[in-house]
Amino acid sequence: MPTQAVAIATPVPLATAANFSVLAGAGVTNTGPTVISQDLGTHPTASITGFPPGIVLGSVHAADAVALQAKSDLVTAYNNAANQATDFALPAAIGGGQTLLPGVYTAESGVGLTGDLILDAGGNPNAVWVFQIPEALTTASASRVLLTNGASPCNVYWQVGSSATLGTGSTFVGTIMALTSISANTGANIQGRALARNGSVTLDTNNIFLSGCATSTTGGTTGPTTTGGTTTGGTTTTGGTTTTGGTTTGGATGGPVTTGGTSGDTGNTSGVTSGNTSGVTAGNTSGVTSGNTSGVTAGNTSGGSGADGRDHAPGRPGHGGKPGKPDHAKPSDEHYGYDKMPKGYEDDHSKSHEG
Repeated sequence: MPTQAVAIATPVPLATAANFSVLAGAGVTNTGPTVISQDLGTHPTASITGFPPGIVLGSVHAADAVALQAKSDLVTAYNNAANQATDFALPAAIGGGQTLLPGVYTAESGVGLTGDLILDAGGNPNAVWVFQIPEALTTASASRVLLTNGASPCNVYWQVGSSATLGTGSTFVGTIMALTSISANTGANIQGRALARNGSVTLDTNNIFLSGCATSTTGGTTGPTTTGGTTTGGTTTTGGTTTTGGTTTGGATGGPVTTGGTSGDTGNTSGVTSGNTSGVTAGNTSGVTSGNTSGVTAGNTSGGSGADGRDHAPGRPGHGGKPGKPDHAKPSDEHYGYDKMPKGYEDDHSKSHEG
């Protein structure tokens, strides 16, 4: 785990692009019962195929003025992410159980996710990760991005200089902003967004969900990590006590680790998995039934719904679910992922992905 005194990553201002689960420049193609929780759009190419059988819980914008504005905002967001100052170098191979603190991670070339990557917020729900990848991003089958200690999928951004490809049955977290195209192979799930500037987005039996995030984000640092020092301004937590706009002296920031996890919005714990994806916790399913569960079982989503500024709730969540015990080194007891699914989706699709 790298160490740092100050995390300089800032939230990327997505503006109207934040309303989209999927946004493309050269059309969207889908195969199978994909479900996305927010808007679907493309501009300038208007082609959208595969919906149905795919389900869009938001609105569809095929080369209209809304999609045009979102594409413009995506360009601004992409450039913002690409130009943030670097905290750490990002190796070409990640996902061997590494734990990454908040910050800006910069690669020299393409990056491959081979296994489990853990993002540890250290108790700060406003912690931000920005990954700057100048070439392609690829993820292996069944690879996972895991969140712990209050990390929020709303604050994870992947700026990709060419195309992104997500492996079969993989679990990915964060907003992908690719210069070219994005392809999600069968059963890959995203707790975040798939936003392609110039190319197409190709989907195959995927679930793309995100809730509780602001529809527009403007600046602000993730806040310094101090030890025995003084933090002035913003919101600083000391030993579980939150002080807003005040000064905290003589203590380490970072509040308590909450069981069940909060990822920026209340109840953003475990979500949906497709096929053999085991949620987003290492070793155990989090918020889904053990075994080869596709999607979530009725009423068994963990956590509550979080307002994302839209009227496209994926479904009624369950309550009280807790993430399972991870099988990697214990960064926390709070690994979690997707938080909710559309009503009825569990019964319609759970059987089709078993085994």
